[in-house]
Amino acid sequence: MSPSAIPSFTGDARPYGGGEPYADYRAAELPFTHHADLADRRLGASVIAANDEFFAERENLLKPGPAEFDPEHFGHKGKIMDGWETRRRRGVSAAAPHPADDDHDWALIRLGAPGIVRGILVDTAHFRGNYPRAVSVEATALPGAPGPHELLAEGVKWTTLVPRTAVGGHAANGFAVDAERRFTHLRVNQHPDGGIARLRVYGEVAPDPGWLAALGAFDLVALENGGRVEDASDRFYSPAVNTIQPGRSRKMDDGWETRRRRDRGNDWIRYRLVEQSEIRAVEIDTAYLKGNSAGWAAISLRDGTGTGTGSGEGSGAGSGGEWAGILPRTALQPDTNHRFVLPEPAVGRELRIDIYPDGGISRLRVFGRLTDRGAARLEARHRELSG
Repeated sequence: MSPSAIPSFTGDARPYGGGEPYADYRAAELPFTHHADLADRRLGASVIAANDEFFAERENLLKPGPAEFDPEHFGHKGKIMDGWETRRRRGVSAAAPHPADDDHDWALIRLGAPGIVRGILVDTAHFRGNYPRAVSVEATALPGAPGPHELLAEGVKWTTLVPRTAVGGHAANGFAVDAERRFTHLRVNQHPDGGIARLRVYGEVAPDPGWLAALGAFDLVALENGGRVEDASDRFYSPAVNTIQPGRSRKMDDGWETRRRRDRGNDWIRYRLVEQSEIRAVEIDTAYLKGNSAGWAAISLRDGTGTGTGSGEGSGAGSGGEWAGILPRTALQPDTNHRFVLPEPAVGRELRIDIYPDGGISRLRVFGRLTDRGAARLEARHRELSG
């Protein structure tokens, strides 16, 4: 889908008239939301600076879940909003009371995992008459953990991902991005002022090959290391990408749970490892899934291209060769972390877990190291994305 195919919203939303706050929220199907959110707090993302946050704190931008709205919630500065909101900009004098055309507010975002940005969501939920007139987004890549002074220093190269574009209030403003580069930080600008409820940065993790080489053995499917979900049979209750998030699950919906099956099939997830790897051990965690955990699980591996899509119940089909089992169908216990050492190392680039017949798992960990071929390809890709 081209960027022009994404519905755009401009102008004020209607004043809140009571009842369900999201009843008149303007939303659209966005073509990039199947990617991971690189600005997820669980990955370590942070809003490290903003020029103004008079009405509402910058940290709200990356809070999980939709923005909340309480019509009775006021403080000594005014209406308390669940987002980032700046004060109203003014001109320089009574003769020029309006802000200049280039006046704007900004916030600096450190991505939780460096990567290729495929799309950006600027959500103005509940900002009906106090949203920005327009937004723009820039990106850069700097090593280490630079602070605001380093990011704003002269000589730092910023790439425009979203040019200055009009947005709407109380709406999901989506922007497809076409920049085949690896970025570490974003600068979000609102013109000239106003409020944004949430920011989501969808894309693909592009890990540092040097860091992974120093680790030796690591989790080859972890989102932060460059693993990703290619497809899944069911996403009814929660997304499959939860299974490769950092840390252990802290509640039931922090894992992957499917609807109850009423047929003879089974559910599955297909993953892409960071690169071709040698696997030595796996963990299947069912934390917080007590009455809804999977009954059994099996894991298969192949050295495929991973370009196909799942088709057929329980198949997880795609292009790239035959699947070879590395863990036979094995019983799982509820709310338990299961560890399996493989009898011999297994080499591949795509992995599939089948659960029987339905239910869920909270995390999957796949431990091993890159093959020489996989490490070489990852290094070449890193150089390409770094320009």
